Amino acid sequence: MPDIIQLLPEYLANQIAAGEVVQRPASVVKELLENAVDAGATSVQLIVKEAGKQLVQIVDNGSGMSPTDARMSLERHATSKIRSTEDLFRIRTLGFRGEALASIAAVAQVEIRTKQRGQETGTLLLVEGSQVSSQAPTACPDGTSIAVKNLFFNVPARRNFLKSNAVEMRHILDEFQHVALANPQIAFSLYQNDLEVFSLPAGKLSQRIVALLGNNYKEQLAGCEEVTPFITVKGYIGKPESAKKSRGDQFFFVNNRFIRSAYLNHAVLAAYEGLLPKDTHPFYVLFLELDPKTIDINVHPTKTEIKFEDEKTVYAVVRAAVRQALGLHSLTPSLDFEGDVNFAPIRPLRTSASGAGGELPAPTRHVEFNPDALASSVSAAALRQAGKSRSADAYERQPPSKPTEQAKRDLEAFYRELGQPVRPEGEPAAVTPPTPPAAAPAPTEAAPAPLPELPFLHPTPPTPTPAQALTQASGGSHSPRATQVLTRYVLLPVKSGLMLIDQEAARERILYEQYAAGQTRGAVHSQALLFPRPLTFSPSDFAVLQELTQPLHLLGFRFAEFGPLTIAVEAVPADLPAQGEKELLESLIEQFRSGSAPLRVDRREALARALARRVAQATSQPRLPDVELSALVDKLFACQVPNYTPDGRPTVVLLDGQQLAEFFRKPGT
Repeated sequence: MPDIIQLLPEYLANQIAAGEVVQRPASVVKELLENAVDAGATSVQLIVKEAGKQLVQIVDNGSGMSPTDARMSLERHATSKIRSTEDLFRIRTLGFRGEALASIAAVAQVEIRTKQRGQETGTLLLVEGSQVSSQAPTACPDGTSIAVKNLFFNVPARRNFLKSNAVEMRHILDEFQHVALANPQIAFSLYQNDLEVFSLPAGKLSQRIVALLGNNYKEQLAGCEEVTPFITVKGYIGKPESAKKSRGDQFFFVNNRFIRSAYLNHAVLAAYEGLLPKDTHPFYVLFLELDPKTIDINVHPTKTEIKFEDEKTVYAVVRAAVRQALGLHSLTPSLDFEGDVNFAPIRPLRTSASGAGGELPAPTRHVEFNPDALASSVSAAALRQAGKSRSADAYERQPPSKPTEQAKRDLEAFYRELGQPVRPEGEPAAVTPPTPPAAAPAPTEAAPAPLPELPFLHPTPPTPTPAQALTQASGGSHSPRATQVLTRYVLLPVKSGLMLIDQEAARERILYEQYAAGQTRGAVHSQALLFPRPLTFSPSDFAVLQELTQPLHLLGFRFAEFGPLTIAVEAVPADLPAQGEKELLESLIEQFRSGSAPLRVDRREALARALARRVAQATSQPRLPDVELSALVDKLFACQVPNYTPDGRPTVVLLDGQQLAEFFRKPGT
């Protein structure tokens, strides 16, 4: 039997390696930026065209390469950073694997121009599909320029799996952010289709954060630093009021390498406990310095996930460092021992003794007044004057004395003129405004008629559904009056028992079906803003927003680009509360980025669900009038699927008579 095991050809082995190293244009950006940083560059330029599909070029002023090194850099497992096994356990560089350029050259057309300092000429290499087609001397500045053209030109299947330009550009921006934040001492610039996106001068970390993520953070940064023999934590955190609906602006760096760690993120959130609004995420850029021997950075091909030798200690130090930073910058609540925080002083109504007082404020409609209480401290003459002009002079308090009958009559006339109820002498104070005695019905008169019942709509779906069952359970064409319970639920008596409705979940279902129907028609009803409202986003959020422009237009948003990373919002969905556009868009961006939908649904469906939930939460009211409660019930049962929210949570619970009887059954029977 012949031998069947053979060595793979070099070009095929490189293509297989490229499957791990080069997943999309952003993978090329990451590898080349890290190599530029390792080369000691002080200025790095990134140029992309067509979101990296046509061109990714990195130009740096680093140490450059000799002609031999330039040729060797294209070989697999060739590196200048590892010489022995011990080097694997003290790695502090970024691009150390020695396979990045070889893998990139296997699936693209690569042009390398490089020159060492002090040399008269540099080297030009042209590579296509792992094959070096040309190597010659050339005139070029110090440093290295690597241009990667037509990515996946020889692997069309891989190219077809690339996403839209907006999606791929978002990933490129993420990688650019990570390297630029980790190295504020290096100047970075980014050009997309010949337009400058970023020009970041070298400076301090705080300056880099503001230049990269926006001026909104200028007043929101709090320094964070904790030094221990085991680990050092440095960086910046955001004040609680700067928390956003999206979690994009959260960065961890271990030994200057960007990582993702849900474990460390939990440590930061634990430090913010009790300080953040619901469903918001804090900003942080934190750098951890550890002995490389205590971490393993080879647990993931992209090196964005690492393992710690002592995770619990790292967690505790990070949490303590953030908590301390919050306290030092007076961001946590503190006790005031100087003043009495439990009682506020009562300020009596006083004016000068000359009687030149201010106008008395009009009493509110829900408060009743006792003539005995005021007649003893205000003169009858002043009250008579007040009854004519609805203003009175306030005098200094006199010792209490029994009011005269004339003073009480004058006071009663004064408040009757204002339309206020007057409590007779000796009657105890009531919490709610009682009906004035003059308007009270005589004992022989008939009681006032009850409020008319509101009609209850009962749609009949074409096929039996849970909605039909619930409608039949209510019985009849009239529904009893809905009652609100615990400011969240609607209690409705029906023929078979009691129906309990979660009003926020019901509103979510109603809004979702409105949005879904609007998308089918081509647009949802919008409300135009009086003036366009400019909103600025971080680069990554803005890239996501560009992807979602068309689906958001179908949901009722109208906006246009208004400058770098800025849009001008012209109209919003009709049900959206005022001044909530930024938070809602951030929450939609976060929903899209995290992909937290339990099932894979298309983009328009996911946005309709997310918008319905966010608007339902934002417009939730603790107390609704009876008319609105009935209207909510009517709209809910007019929906196609009224008994569930779009993500499957129940909106209605039906308790029949037997279930109610079980609540009152004697235990053990």
